[in-house]
Amino acid sequence: MTEAAAELPPAPEAAREVFGERFADAVRYAELLADAGVRRGLIGPREVPRLWERHMLNCAVLSEVIPHGVSVCDVGSGAGLPGIPLALTRPDLTITLLEPLLRRTTFLEEAVRLLGLDNVGVVRGRAEEMIGKLPPVDVVTARAVAPLDRLAGWGMPLLRPHGEMAVLKGDTAEEELKAARAALSRLGAAETSVVQVGEGVVDPQSTVVRVLAGESPGGVRAATRRAKAARADRRRHR
Repeated sequence: MTEAAAELPPAPEAAREVFGERFADAVRYAELLADAGVRRGLIGPREVPRLWERHMLNCAVLSEVIPHGVSVCDVGSGAGLPGIPLALTRPDLTITLLEPLLRRTTFLEEAVRLLGLDNVGVVRGRAEEMIGKLPPVDVVTARAVAPLDRLAGWGMPLLRPHGEMAVLKGDTAEEELKAARAALSRLGAAETSVVQVGEGVVDPQSTVVRVLAGESPGGVRAATRRAKAARADRRRHR
């Protein structure tokens, strides 16, 4: 056990309520983050004392805005945040953890096996390279990956028509959304909003930027790339 792992506090009572039957697995994942996650440079040792409130619960409450039974892609999943806490709270979801770095996907695969997350898959790759390669999803999630305009450029093309991005942001969410409106419009966004989730669970509440796609998620360029990928796939299967 690392010195940082020894700093992991006991799970708060709110975690028992949020994770329910998967509470023991949530504890196991928090311990994994505090130990292997720190040793492998996936999270900083200073984050361990606040791992439950700032990371585990902050991500788990994203489930409040995710519809039942949908497919989700967690872009730039890193150490599995928010994808793994979301999977633990919502076994009805089908979740893909998308991450380009090998050392991170290795950790994610180990975590998924350890926790027995049958509803989770791990894919190594950059989001912009996955257009037309991954099946379109209902919801794209992300946390601390990039500014909203750039993140939307990666995430929107992965959505099915009328799908939604639901990304965790900080205090500047409203400003980011305002600055990104033109880019979001070009990327086929139909509606946008900023909502607070996690009342009574996390303080301050988690901030989520929601971007609802129209008929052509990602805009014209993404539609062209999807069509090109579809043609290539048909040729491979002739």
